[in-house]
Amino acid sequence: MERKWRIGAVSYLNTRPLLLGVEQSTLMAQIELFKTHPAKIAQDLIDGTIDMGLVPVAIIPLLKEVHLVSNYCIGAEGDVASVCIFSQVPIHQIEKVYLDDQSRTSVQLARILLADFWKKEVEFIKADEGYIHNIKGTTAGVIIGDRALAARSNYPYIYDLAGAWVQHTGHPFVFATWIANKPMPAEFMEAFDKANGYGLSHLQEVIAAIPSSEQVYDLHKYYTQNISYPFNEAKKAGMKLFLESL
Repeated sequence: MERKWRIGAVSYLNTRPLLLGVEQSTLMAQIELFKTHPAKIAQDLIDGTIDMGLVPVAIIPLLKEVHLVSNYCIGAEGDVASVCIFSQVPIHQIEKVYLDDQSRTSVQLARILLADFWKKEVEFIKADEGYIHNIKGTTAGVIIGDRALAARSNYPYIYDLAGAWVQHTGHPFVFATWIANKPMPAEFMEAFDKANGYGLSHLQEVIAAIPSSEQVYDLHKYYTQNISYPFNEAKKAGMKLFLESL
């Protein structure tokens, strides 16, 4: 029996369109699929416990082998809605910022933008389990993923990191893309890419499969206006600029 490909993917709402077609396809006979938060998937790819992952692009310098294997990514050409600095005060009054350790890319992006775009010196605090409750006064916090979508109604000031990057650089931003740490069979990747594209052309099916309790934001807007999935040349240029900034 052939060994299955070990593939890791983020468990957030933003991956649902990409994973729907994969999980419904015959490819599952060739795959072991692991779903968790970005930092865990990233470490698994670095350690070699998975073969391919939808991982934060900030880990690229840490990999011994990098294979960009897909035409899809988690990117944005403007506000992404789910990766933001949340605050009770305007950005010029912020003194401390909690960094959500679930994603290396978001943490590095926040550091770059605070220094180069907002020209703001702050004290960074490593986020603990309940850090969101400590975002108050002049202490802000980076929140990502589904937790960020749920937090949008709770804070008067929200600074979208993807939107700020586009304003700062003129380039779109790539948070994560499919990366392998070894060569992947072309036939398998062609089928995998086709499966990724299925959900993007069947968004109503994707949304219908998500429990209403998890729909804390307009998901049709999220999937069509906030997230931009094609891993095109403009996004690759934005990703290159980001990696050069690390």
